[in-house]
Amino acid sequence: MDNITIKVKKLSPKAILPVRGSEFAAGADLCACTDQDIVVAPGETVFVHTGLSAEIPVGYAGFVFARSGLASKSGLAPANKVGVVDSDYRGEYMVALLNHGSEPVTITHGQRVAQLVVMPVAFTNFVEADELSETGRGAGGFGSTGK
Repeated sequence: MDNITIKVKKLSPKAILPVRGSEFAAGADLCACTDQDIVVAPGETVFVHTGLSAEIPVGYAGFVFARSGLASKSGLAPANKVGVVDSDYRGEYMVALLNHGSEPVTITHGQRVAQLVVMPVAFTNFVEADELSETGRGAGGFGSTGK
């Protein structure tokens, strides 16, 4: 298993460093860094500060995913489904949370609002082509592999 070190800068003394919930957890929890509670109305999206910035190594990217318990029990999940943090980004990590539920949900300081998974990425070059190789699936799209 590869272990990499990520430098994290606290932009607020109240900020909480990301922490994995268990020894083999893929994601590290991102916590809200707020001076007051944030109430998220049904259907509303809010930006939640973490008070953190980080230095992800070149060749990796950070992916901000929902916390399964928060999404399934409270209806709060990232509005963009998965946030992507490039290795050259040095700004504050913020989580856009959408309330998918039918009741208002309150976010408090220190609450775990998302999880950050750091993964290797391939830098790709895209070139135009007149033809692509043939496959068994071909152009079959949405649901085509379930036949």
